[in-house]
Amino acid sequence: MAHPPLTGIKACVFDAYGTLFDFASAANRCPDVPADKMGALTALWRDKQLQYTWLRSLQGIHADFWQVTGDALDFAIETLKLERPRLRDSLMQLYLTLDAFPEVPSVLERLKRAGLRTAILSNGSPRMLDAAVKNAGLAELLDDVLSVEEVGVFKPSPKVYQLAIDRLGLPATEISFQSSNAWDAYAASAFGMRVIWCNRYGQRRERLPGNPDAEITTLAELPELVAG
Repeated sequence: MAHPPLTGIKACVFDAYGTLFDFASAANRCPDVPADKMGALTALWRDKQLQYTWLRSLQGIHADFWQVTGDALDFAIETLKLERPRLRDSLMQLYLTLDAFPEVPSVLERLKRAGLRTAILSNGSPRMLDAAVKNAGLAELLDDVLSVEEVGVFKPSPKVYQLAIDRLGLPATEISFQSSNAWDAYAASAFGMRVIWCNRYGQRRERLPGNPDAEITTLAELPELVAG
Protein backbone atom coordinates (compact mmCIF):
# COMPACT_ATOMS: atom_id res chain seq x y z
CA MET A 1 0.00 0.00 0.00
CA ALA A 2 1.45 3.37 -1.04
CA HIS A 3 1.53 6.11 1.57
CA PRO A 4 2.31 9.80 1.12
CA PRO A 5 5.59 10.86 2.75
CA LEU A 6 5.45 12.34 6.23
CA THR A 7 6.55 15.97 6.23
CA GLY A 8 8.38 17.93 8.91
CA ILE A 9 10.00 14.87 10.53
CA LYS A 10 13.23 15.62 12.38
CA ALA A 11 13.76 12.40 14.34
CA CYS A 12 12.98 8.70 13.92
CA VAL A 13 12.41 6.82 17.17
CA PHE A 14 12.28 3.04 17.17
CA ASP A 15 10.89 0.38 19.41
CA ALA A 16 13.59 -2.24 19.99
CA TYR A 17 12.26 -5.79 20.35
CA GLY A 18 10.50 -7.05 17.25
CA THR A 19 11.22 -3.81 15.41
CA LEU A 20 15.02 -3.50 15.34
CA PHE A 21 15.90 -6.81 17.02
CA ASP A 22 14.45 -10.23 16.27
CA PHE A 23 13.27 -11.68 19.59
CA ALA A 24 12.88 -15.09 17.91
CA SER A 25 16.64 -15.31 17.38
CA ALA A 26 17.30 -16.29 21.01
CA ALA A 27 15.46 -19.61 20.77
CA ASN A 28 16.56 -20.09 17.15
CA ARG A 29 20.23 -19.94 18.15
CA CYS A 30 19.90 -22.15 21.23
CA PRO A 31 20.86 -25.76 20.50
CA ASP A 32 19.09 -26.97 23.66
CA VAL A 33 15.64 -25.99 22.39
CA PRO A 34 13.96 -28.88 20.52
CA ALA A 35 13.07 -27.90 16.97
CA ASP A 36 9.43 -28.89 17.44
CA LYS A 37 9.08 -26.57 20.46
CA MET A 38 11.01 -23.57 19.11
CA GLY A 39 8.03 -21.68 17.70
CA ALA A 40 5.84 -22.36 20.70
CA LEU A 41 8.58 -21.26 23.11
CA THR A 42 9.22 -18.02 21.24
CA ALA A 43 5.52 -17.15 21.04
CA LEU A 44 4.66 -17.98 24.65
CA TRP A 45 7.78 -16.29 26.02
CA ARG A 46 6.97 -13.10 24.10
CA ASP A 47 3.27 -13.15 25.01
CA LYS A 48 3.94 -13.54 28.73
CA GLN A 49 6.73 -10.95 28.62
CA LEU A 50 4.30 -8.34 27.28
CA GLN A 51 1.47 -9.41 29.56
CA TYR A 52 3.70 -9.03 32.60
CA THR A 53 4.72 -5.50 31.56
CA TRP A 54 1.08 -4.46 31.25
CA LEU A 55 0.00 -6.16 34.47
CA ARG A 56 2.88 -4.75 36.49
CA SER A 57 2.13 -1.27 35.15
CA LEU A 58 -1.52 -1.60 36.19
CA GLN A 59 -0.52 -2.92 39.61
CA GLY A 60 2.05 -0.19 40.12
CA ILE A 61 4.65 -2.85 40.97
CA HIS A 62 7.54 -2.22 38.61
CA ALA A 63 10.41 -4.57 37.88
CA ASP A 64 12.88 -4.01 35.08
CA PHE A 65 12.56 -5.77 31.74
CA TRP A 66 15.34 -8.22 32.55
CA GLN A 67 13.35 -9.63 35.47
CA VAL A 68 10.12 -9.59 33.48
CA THR A 69 11.82 -11.42 30.61
CA GLY A 70 13.16 -14.05 33.01
CA ASP A 71 9.79 -14.50 34.70
CA ALA A 72 8.10 -14.93 31.33
CA LEU A 73 10.73 -17.47 30.26
CA ASP A 74 10.22 -19.45 33.47
CA PHE A 75 6.49 -19.61 32.74
CA ALA A 76 7.09 -20.72 29.15
CA ILE A 77 9.66 -23.38 30.09
CA GLU A 78 7.36 -24.85 32.73
CA THR A 79 4.29 -24.74 30.49
CA LEU A 80 6.09 -26.49 27.63
CA LYS A 81 7.86 -28.94 29.96
CA LEU A 82 11.30 -27.87 28.76
CA GLU A 83 13.13 -27.96 32.08
CA ARG A 84 16.73 -28.75 31.17
CA PRO A 85 20.03 -27.88 32.85
CA ARG A 86 21.36 -24.49 31.76
CA LEU A 87 18.51 -23.88 29.28
CA ARG A 88 17.22 -20.81 31.10
CA ASP A 89 20.67 -19.27 31.47
CA SER A 90 21.50 -19.93 27.83
CA LEU A 91 18.32 -18.32 26.56
CA MET A 92 18.66 -15.28 28.81
CA GLN A 93 22.22 -14.69 27.65
CA LEU A 94 21.14 -15.06 24.02
CA TYR A 95 18.46 -12.44 24.63
CA LEU A 96 21.25 -9.96 25.28
CA THR A 97 22.63 -10.51 21.78
CA LEU A 98 19.52 -10.76 19.62
CA ASP A 99 20.04 -10.49 15.89
CA ALA A 100 19.13 -7.18 14.27
CA PHE A 101 16.81 -7.54 11.31
CA PRO A 102 18.91 -7.50 8.11
CA GLU A 103 17.79 -4.11 6.81
CA VAL A 104 18.34 -2.21 10.07
CA PRO A 105 21.95 -0.94 9.66
CA SER A 106 21.43 0.39 6.15
CA VAL A 107 18.13 2.03 7.08
CA LEU A 108 19.72 3.85 10.02
CA GLU A 109 22.60 4.93 7.80
CA ARG A 110 20.20 6.40 5.24
CA LEU A 111 18.28 8.28 7.91
CA LYS A 112 21.47 9.72 9.36
CA ARG A 113 22.67 10.80 5.91
CA ALA A 114 19.35 12.58 5.42
CA GLY A 115 20.01 14.58 8.59
CA LEU A 116 17.45 12.87 10.80
CA ARG A 117 18.14 12.07 14.43
CA THR A 118 17.70 8.44 15.46
CA ALA A 119 16.83 6.90 18.81
CA ILE A 120 15.47 3.81 20.52
CA LEU A 121 12.53 4.03 22.95
CA SER A 122 12.11 0.65 24.58
CA ASN A 123 10.83 -1.35 27.53
CA GLY A 124 14.31 -2.84 27.71
CA SER A 125 16.57 -2.11 30.65
CA PRO A 126 19.68 0.00 29.96
CA ARG A 127 21.91 -3.09 30.28
CA MET A 128 19.82 -5.08 27.82
CA LEU A 129 19.66 -2.28 25.27
CA ASP A 130 23.36 -1.50 25.54
CA ALA A 131 24.22 -5.15 24.90
CA ALA A 132 21.84 -5.45 21.94
CA VAL A 133 23.01 -2.21 20.31
CA LYS A 134 26.69 -3.07 20.69
CA ASN A 135 26.24 -6.63 19.46
CA ALA A 136 24.47 -5.38 16.33
CA GLY A 137 27.07 -2.67 15.72
CA LEU A 138 24.46 0.11 15.82
CA ALA A 139 25.95 2.43 18.44
CA GLU A 140 27.32 4.92 15.91
CA LEU A 141 24.00 5.04 14.07
CA LEU A 142 21.89 6.03 17.08
CA ASP A 143 21.80 9.43 18.76
CA ASP A 144 20.07 8.17 21.89
CA VAL A 145 18.85 4.97 23.55
CA LEU A 146 15.95 5.57 25.92
CA SER A 147 14.73 3.01 28.45
CA VAL A 148 11.45 3.06 30.35
CA GLU A 149 13.55 2.67 33.49
CA GLU A 150 13.87 6.45 33.43
CA VAL A 151 10.14 6.76 34.18
CA GLY A 152 9.54 3.47 36.03
CA VAL A 153 6.60 2.24 33.99
CA PHE A 154 6.21 0.24 30.78
CA LYS A 155 4.59 1.10 27.47
CA PRO A 156 1.93 2.07 26.60
CA SER A 157 2.00 4.59 29.46
CA PRO A 158 2.05 8.15 28.05
CA LYS A 159 5.00 8.78 30.38
CA VAL A 160 7.14 6.60 28.11
CA TYR A 161 6.33 8.50 24.93
CA GLN A 162 6.78 11.79 26.78
CA LEU A 163 10.30 10.66 27.64
CA ALA A 164 11.22 10.82 23.95
CA ILE A 165 9.74 14.32 23.66
CA ASP A 166 11.71 15.52 26.67
CA ARG A 167 15.01 13.96 25.69
CA LEU A 168 14.92 14.92 22.03
CA GLY A 169 13.54 18.39 22.68
CA LEU A 170 11.12 18.07 19.77
CA PRO A 171 7.33 18.28 19.56
CA ALA A 172 5.53 15.00 18.99
CA THR A 173 4.56 16.06 15.47
CA GLU A 174 8.24 16.19 14.43
CA ILE A 175 8.95 12.64 15.60
CA SER A 176 8.24 9.55 13.55
CA PHE A 177 7.83 6.54 15.84
CA GLN A 178 8.31 3.03 14.43
CA SER A 179 7.10 -0.14 16.12
CA SER A 180 6.24 -3.64 14.96
CA ASN A 181 3.84 -3.99 17.89
CA ALA A 182 0.42 -2.78 16.82
CA TRP A 183 -0.62 -1.80 20.35
CA ASP A 184 2.57 0.28 20.70
CA ALA A 185 2.07 1.98 17.35
CA TYR A 186 -1.51 2.88 18.16
CA ALA A 187 -0.59 4.16 21.63
CA ALA A 188 2.16 6.39 20.26
CA SER A 189 -0.30 7.75 17.69
CA ALA A 190 -2.90 8.45 20.36
CA PHE A 191 -0.18 10.28 22.30
CA GLY A 192 0.38 12.57 19.33
CA MET A 193 3.45 11.22 17.56
CA ARG A 194 3.56 10.55 13.85
CA VAL A 195 3.68 6.77 13.57
CA ILE A 196 4.77 4.22 11.00
CA TRP A 197 3.65 0.74 11.95
CA CYS A 198 6.19 -1.84 10.77
CA ASN A 199 3.80 -4.75 10.53
CA ARG A 200 6.39 -7.52 10.21
CA TYR A 201 4.08 -10.19 11.58
CA GLY A 202 0.91 -9.62 9.57
CA GLN A 203 -1.11 -8.43 12.54
CA ARG A 204 -4.65 -7.13 12.22
CA ARG A 205 -5.52 -3.51 12.95
CA GLU A 206 -6.11 -2.78 16.61
CA ARG A 207 -9.42 -1.48 17.93
CA LEU A 208 -7.68 1.06 20.13
CA PRO A 209 -7.25 4.84 20.23
CA GLY A 210 -4.80 6.13 17.65
CA ASN A 211 -4.28 5.62 13.94
CA PRO A 212 -0.78 5.06 12.50
CA ASP A 213 0.10 7.38 9.62
CA ALA A 214 1.49 4.54 7.52
CA GLU A 215 1.94 0.77 7.54
CA ILE A 216 4.99 -1.00 6.13
CA THR A 217 6.20 -4.60 6.25
CA THR A 218 9.92 -3.97 6.80
CA LEU A 219 11.95 -0.94 7.85
CA ALA A 220 13.50 -0.90 4.37
CA GLU A 221 10.42 1.06 3.30
CA LEU A 222 10.92 3.73 5.97
CA PRO A 223 13.46 6.17 4.47
CA GLU A 224 11.26 6.98 1.50
CA LEU A 225 8.45 7.96 3.86
CA VAL A 226 10.41 10.25 6.16
CA ALA A 227 13.57 11.32 4.32
CA GLY A 228 12.46 11.66 0.72
